Amino acid sequence: MPQILIIDDDPSMQIILRKALQDQGYSLEVASNGEEGLSKAHELHPDLIICDWVMPRVDGLEVCRQVKANVDLSMAFFILLTARGSIEDRVKGLDNGADDFLAKPIEITELQARVRAGLRLRQLSQDLQAQKHLLERELAEAASYVRSLLPKPTQGPITIDSRFIPSSQLGGDCYDFYWLDPDYLAVYLLDVSGHGLGAALPSITILNLLRSQSLPNVNFYQPHTVLRALNETFQMDEQNDKYFTIWYGVYNRAKRQLSYSTAGHPPGLLLVPDEAGHRRVEQLKTPGMPVGMMLDESYVSYRCDIPANSTLYVFSDGIYDIPTRPDAPGWNFNYLVDALTDYPNHQNLDHLLDIIREATGSVSFGDDLSVLELTFD
Repeated sequence: MPQILIIDDDPSMQIILRKALQDQGYSLEVASNGEEGLSKAHELHPDLIICDWVMPRVDGLEVCRQVKANVDLSMAFFILLTARGSIEDRVKGLDNGADDFLAKPIEITELQARVRAGLRLRQLSQDLQAQKHLLERELAEAASYVRSLLPKPTQGPITIDSRFIPSSQLGGDCYDFYWLDPDYLAVYLLDVSGHGLGAALPSITILNLLRSQSLPNVNFYQPHTVLRALNETFQMDEQNDKYFTIWYGVYNRAKRQLSYSTAGHPPGLLLVPDEAGHRRVEQLKTPGMPVGMMLDESYVSYRCDIPANSTLYVFSDGIYDIPTRPDAPGWNFNYLVDALTDYPNHQNLDHLLDIIREATGSVSFGDDLSVLELTFD
């Protein structure tokens, strides 16, 4: 049964409103002033409030402001009862949160119709809120599932650390690393366009495809052949207009050489120690459009040596493409490079994320953020 709260300091108006609504199947409560009305609103959490504008001490406009400012009450449909008919007054009421107006003297059939309409809108709002919570739960479950598929950090001759921080909308970030044989380590990170399950599902499909090495006629030791096969398999015209960027590398630990290829993805950043004890940054990137955009796109592999005590960072653009607060220092790709150079010994991705949060003034990130850190002995 819908709960309606009537707030009016005029006893005769209370009687009129009660008689007009008592046979309509509602549960009615009455308050004689603004303070009592706010108290009963907090107690009852009504579905709809009819409140007189002009009342002593706490007027209807202030009641409306306080109700709409309270997260537990803000969904209540609020009708201001007023003899004021000017556009300026209506604008003022709407700006303070009123959902509808009822002019004095009251027309009973109009009152009943506006209450029915208000309760319908209230129910629609509740349904939308329930669907929103359901979607948020499903996205959280999807993010948890994606996280469960990702490899765990590992220690050894190559120490690999990683972070996967999905945004509130979830997205298409995914990564993996595994040994093709005892001497060759494959590592990649990809980012499917868009957000939500529509981006997450293709990334999971690609992860499973690469992990099982199910792409036909592909030499998984040659990064450019992997990207070429992915591009032939995942054309956006056949994938709901989804494309993705990817950084893919294969490390030969016997020769200490890394072969890599990229498709529209941010470069990997290789930090190499020099004789002075500092570290220089090499950007590891090859030409190539994102996978899925053009069927005849060609990809190439480059190779580089990996000196001892080098560190490689592979990441999605969510690590630097972050909106900053006006009072924050600022953040972009170049700042990321500087941060990695200035903090060469932290060996802790949480510390890097703290640096980003401080620079952007943001606790959360606007997009999915994934990063791999490979430290070579």
